[in-house]
Amino acid sequence: MNSVAIIGAGKGLGLATAHRFGREGHPVALIARNTNNLESLVSVLRTEGITAQGFAADVRDTASLQSALNQASEHLGPIEVLQYSPVPAKEFMRPVLETTAEDLVGPVEMSIYGPATAAREVIPGMRALGGGSILFVNGSSAIRPRGVVAGTSIAFAGESAYAQLLHEALAPEGIYVGQLIIPLGIGGGDPDHEPNSIAEKLWRLHSERGDFRTFVKPLD
Repeated sequence: MNSVAIIGAGKGLGLATAHRFGREGHPVALIARNTNNLESLVSVLRTEGITAQGFAADVRDTASLQSALNQASEHLGPIEVLQYSPVPAKEFMRPVLETTAEDLVGPVEMSIYGPATAAREVIPGMRALGGGSILFVNGSSAIRPRGVVAGTSIAFAGESAYAQLLHEALAPEGIYVGQLIIPLGIGGGDPDHEPNSIAEKLWRLHSERGDFRTFVKPLD
């Protein structure tokens, strides 16, 4: 079974997605900055019989992200599924009139450069496999900009455009690119927004392959 790489893996959605794909037999590569957190997540997955390994990387550091994905493929086998879902930093979410050009560097590195780096690393392997999935996870500001979170709104818009272009370009090669929009964030008591429910939606995106964009719930 080919591997799944989760970029931005944490104890919420990342762990839930690892469980869901791991139950199907996929080895799981967890990619995040914090080595201690990665070790904890890997330990949980391994006790449940899921093959998993952590790889430290900062999505804003092109070389470290490339290295992590290359190592994941070497240790766990070709990457068939890539999930890109790092959580934006709080400093990315400033009101538009308080946001400078310098404030946009971090969001753009994370939401545009990071996805482009990751996609270019995994696409050759997916071509060799004859298919695969690249799944982007975003909040509602990716398609409905909000002035109170200018950095993420601007950067998510760029990520959305890049993802949709990939969707159109790679579909003829059997590689599915999809975007899941989570309007209310993860958790918070709404059953549809709980990590396990969202992970199930991501599994269905990969296994059923529908339209480019899917919503956890319709926007108001």
